[in-house]
Amino acid sequence: MRILLVEDDAALASALTGVFDKAGFAVDHAQAREDAALMLRAGHYAALILDRGLPDGDGLELLGDLRARGSTMPVIVLTARGTLDARISGLDKGADDYLAKPFSPDELMARLRAVLRRNGSFQGREVVCANLSFDIDNQGLKVDGESVALSQREGALLALLMRRAGLVVTKRLAEDQLFGAGDTLGSNAIEVYVHRLRQKLDQAGSLAEIVTVRGVGYLMRARQ
Repeated sequence: MRILLVEDDAALASALTGVFDKAGFAVDHAQAREDAALMLRAGHYAALILDRGLPDGDGLELLGDLRARGSTMPVIVLTARGTLDARISGLDKGADDYLAKPFSPDELMARLRAVLRRNGSFQGREVVCANLSFDIDNQGLKVDGESVALSQREGALLALLMRRAGLVVTKRLAEDQLFGAGDTLGSNAIEVYVHRLRQKLDQAGSLAEIVTVRGVGYLMRARQ
């Protein structure tokens, strides 16, 4: 699951990226409002973590533009402006939550999971399909209770497919979720990861399969 962090404090952004990465989230980082706007238009994100005091203006202006376009993406505003009036203005602009600095990373993670659950994007610690179970927090796959080793991107792709079991995941969505804005992406990158996953699932005796929907993407389902 990929999120966009908009924060101009490089040290804080680096620390938060480490926290999100450990929890199984992929992170793109923008330091300015205009950069973030471009990234939001180009990519697909599960959530936005947004600072207010940015070099090129108030982050709430970005939030207002996002809501004006009809986006329902969960947004958590991070800011040193912790007054009641500041919180009210953030929520009125469309923020799902508002967290004043300084804050605990654990609290931020809890709030992120909460807004994703409300949005329907986060379905708890574990997803299951046939005899597969995937631990979201630890990025751990088990087939019939036996652990199967996956790379980080293999795990991210499998989690995406399992969360949407029975539904088509487009190739574009998979690319957006697995690769950051600065990554060099080959034309067959997703196909490579799907091939690797299929091999590992077959070897482990999976009763679920990844089906190619030609010209569209992939879906995961119980073997028929």
